[in-house]
Amino acid sequence: MTSFRIRPKFQIHLEKDSSTVLDDLRKGLEAEGNPFDTVEWPGHLVLKIKKEKQHYWSPQLNLQFIEADKGTDVSGRYEPHHNVWTLFILCYLSLTIMALFIGIIGFSRLSLGMSASMLWGLPVLAGVAILLYFVSQLGQKLGAEETFDLHHFVERHTGKNIDIR
Repeated sequence: MTSFRIRPKFQIHLEKDSSTVLDDLRKGLEAEGNPFDTVEWPGHLVLKIKKEKQHYWSPQLNLQFIEADKGTDVSGRYEPHHNVWTLFILCYLSLTIMALFIGIIGFSRLSLGMSASMLWGLPVLAGVAILLYFVSQLGQKLGAEETFDLHHFVERHTGKNIDIR
């Protein structure tokens, strides 16, 4: 399941209604001794690593159940905890805003015939963005075993072999 995507996902179709699928997952949790913490609301189930086993990069699996003509479509997304996700979004947003200001001021100075050496900040910011992407990939690899645990749990209790996109 190694993936270069920031948030790998899958979609499967099951020939059962959503309440039956949810019941199967709940029964699976009970049968396996509740290996994950869960958060549930209508049409959604989030499987999280138990608090005592969690680390900063621990993933969670967000499952969405959509009633279809003949059964239920289940969409799943592996994602970091919201704190991690928010941190990365804010970092990318900060880099984008800095690049925008450097670009506007630098190209304005360039068009006026003034020194625009500040434009060298753009490749530096691009390098930081690439570094940030690789840090997110490192975090994903550190949580890979837990991601596999979540993935295999859903495969066992839906009876489907699930391919990640």
